[in-house]
Amino acid sequence: MSNDTPNPVTPELPDSPVHMTGTDHITIWGSNEADTIEFYRDLLGMPLVLRQPNLDDPSQTHLFFDTGDGRILTFFVSDDRPSNQRGQRGGVGAVHHLCFSVDPDEYEETMQALEDAGHQYNVFDRGIFHSIYTTDNNGLVIELSADKYEIPNDRRGEILAKAQELREADGAEYAKDEHLRGAIDALGLEIVKHDLPEASAGVGGVE
Repeated sequence: MSNDTPNPVTPELPDSPVHMTGTDHITIWGSNEADTIEFYRDLLGMPLVLRQPNLDDPSQTHLFFDTGDGRILTFFVSDDRPSNQRGQRGGVGAVHHLCFSVDPDEYEETMQALEDAGHQYNVFDRGIFHSIYTTDNNGLVIELSADKYEIPNDRRGEILAKAQELREADGAEYAKDEHLRGAIDALGLEIVKHDLPEASAGVGGVE
């Protein structure tokens, strides 16, 4: 693989007219308030921090959840919309899945909580992190990921870009554990590995 590409992978800020400071919130078309709160607050543990009318359509309610680090997930809901656990496959521009971070020490407890709540799930070792995949009350794919190693948030992009560099040098199909570990080491950070269960990579197994 060559680095001679017009779209290099790099943690450096691009030469663009503006730069974002982070993700503020993501908004999803939800079903009803009760089912949405049951999944996101009562199962995944996200505090409901604000409820108000949808300012563009006051007939709907706008729910705000804190995802755990101050980043907000919001839903437009209405009590006349039942949940649809079959979900819908979207086209270009649609949301494929949402991913939230899980403390590695609570990874197995998270799987047990999903099972106790009647939510099916799959577990995969994605090479650079571990993931639990389930669905919410509307069939939207929800990924719950745990870091395999301690990764400072302010160095995450730098570490991933270095792992990409090592992957390309290795000729590997995707970034694996050894590339992530090598990136952490190459950047002079302490290697602290979390104890996570064995799982398959699931390559090609999740759409």
